Amino acid sequence: MKKMVIFFMMFVSFVMLSACESRSDSDTIELNVFMSFPRFQEEFEAYFELFEQKMLEEEGIKVKVNLEMASSDTAQQLLQARLSSNDAPDLYTLHAIADIPSYYDAGYLADLSDATFTELVFESVLESVTYDGKILALPLESLAWGYLYNKDMFEQYDLTPPLTLSEMENVVSVLQANDETPFLLAFQESWIPQLMMALALGAMINSEAPDFIDNMNVGTGSYADISEVFDIIDLIMANGTDRAFETGGASGSADFANGEAAMWVQGPWMSGSILEVNPDMNIGLAPLPVTNNEETTMINLSTSTSLGVSPTSENKELAIKLLNFILDPEHSSSLFSSLKFAPLATVHDYESFSWTDEAMTYVEAGKAYLERPLPPGVTDETAVALQEYYLGDKTRQQVIDAIDTAWRNAIE
Repeated sequence: MKKMVIFFMMFVSFVMLSACESRSDSDTIELNVFMSFPRFQEEFEAYFELFEQKMLEEEGIKVKVNLEMASSDTAQQLLQARLSSNDAPDLYTLHAIADIPSYYDAGYLADLSDATFTELVFESVLESVTYDGKILALPLESLAWGYLYNKDMFEQYDLTPPLTLSEMENVVSVLQANDETPFLLAFQESWIPQLMMALALGAMINSEAPDFIDNMNVGTGSYADISEVFDIIDLIMANGTDRAFETGGASGSADFANGEAAMWVQGPWMSGSILEVNPDMNIGLAPLPVTNNEETTMINLSTSTSLGVSPTSENKELAIKLLNFILDPEHSSSLFSSLKFAPLATVHDYESFSWTDEAMTYVEAGKAYLERPLPPGVTDETAVALQEYYLGDKTRQQVIDAIDTAWRNAIE
């Protein structure tokens, strides 16, 4: 009898405990966050844990942030599939310049104009996430970028960043004469080779071809009109490291950090990965020469990755609280500094990085342009076409035709 009583009491205790746990679980609010920063997963997981603690301690809300990280090559396709199938994450990353207009027009972005973070972001940066008079995302990466170079290697061979295509050809010759590889090629991920076109195109349309985008949008333009952009691309591809299609962003960062090449057409967003391998590397950042006209050699100013909120989120108010927390006065500086992102808000009190300071010298000299958006799909087609161009599967004209077709399809 005693054994039965003991068993019954244990059973009741188990049921009560399970019920408590069930109630506890049901009280937890989950936020699903979709990001395209695999290299920063640990940093964001740790930061979101701080948010969970803050909500529990200050508001008595039990929050669980579910972080989904996708590679840069597949993130956009995965996200668009989720959005179109009514399976939107609560928050997600997108490109401020390229994506916000089309995503908002499709009904995928909530209006964040009244969020607290909008009072903290620098006005010039806030403009990049503003569309139709509404603030639609929290900017994460405010960029001044061109290509990365090994400053110590340049100093070793008495080289300075070139301002014309001919000067770049001379830099290549000097490096080769000293058995150094001029450029790092990391084409395993298609978004990386398209950076060459992004810089070259941006420089051309903001100097020698100011009507290019307007002409393309009315169907009278062609990439053949600015075919000079392929000259610098050809120079890079012909003087780069081997095994380009075996090298992605992570391995490319390691190779660059270890001195495998003097230059890499890649943005400062990779600086953290590079410095993890070689903390003492002296990273330089300069504008990419496109022609022999110095006016086309400019730094790209843009806000790239930003964080938006789905208007269909069942926990939109809490999602906006998470956005505001990313610019928390106590914690934000350490987050942005660890990510090697440039300061973009009044709460950021850490020193900018040497490569950012170098880029800003060009900006202050008037050698910079604001990035302009391209139609949806054009960048993706460019990325694939340049991979095929490097392999010899497409000629220059075929690349031009492919991008022209993608542009026409986007505006029809």
